[in-house]
Amino acid sequence: MVDRPVDDLPPHDRRRFFAAGIAKMLQPLAEYLEQRIPPGLLASVQEHLRPPGAIPEKEFLNTCYRCGNCVAVCPVNAITQIREQSDELNGTPRIEPRRQACTICEDLSCMKACPSGALKLVDRLAIRMGLAVVDPVLCVRSQGEDCKVCLERCPLGETAIRLDGRGRVHVIDPSGTGQGCVGCGLCEQRCPTTPNRAIRVRPS
Repeated sequence: MVDRPVDDLPPHDRRRFFAAGIAKMLQPLAEYLEQRIPPGLLASVQEHLRPPGAIPEKEFLNTCYRCGNCVAVCPVNAITQIREQSDELNGTPRIEPRRQACTICEDLSCMKACPSGALKLVDRLAIRMGLAVVDPVLCVRSQGEDCKVCLERCPLGETAIRLDGRGRVHVIDPSGTGQGCVGCGLCEQRCPTTPNRAIRVRPS
């Protein structure tokens, strides 16, 4: 077969040619990273916000019965079961704050209803679902508006979130103080900025 100049190839063949070339160039980098990234690190990255009291993600996936008890007892319908993803994730509970955040209910219903131990009963202040992170560029306070929605909606108040000396929203990381943001997501749900929220919860 005689090689043809790239310019003479049909468009779909040219795309395939360049894609193959790029893949070949990136292969050594991929191999390098694969050797240096600890095994299972990427797989352990948590994408979903779990209900209060959830044990560490890897253990959670191995422990949860996917029974839906926590979903059924949630008083605000904040917990749903994951569908149409991997077999490992399907049926496990999650919270999507923009749809409905956790309110850290007084009864701590989901933890008490869990039969598997995937959700452990802990004190309200010891809950560690995630940590709220503020984007100061998106926050309307940076535009001169006196918005305090996230502070007013937080069930823990100044224990978890407050204004700093310059009037910016400051989320308190509990890892340093023992008390702070529990990651319930009420701030994210109520944040008025659209389409992207100025404050979002990153799963623990």
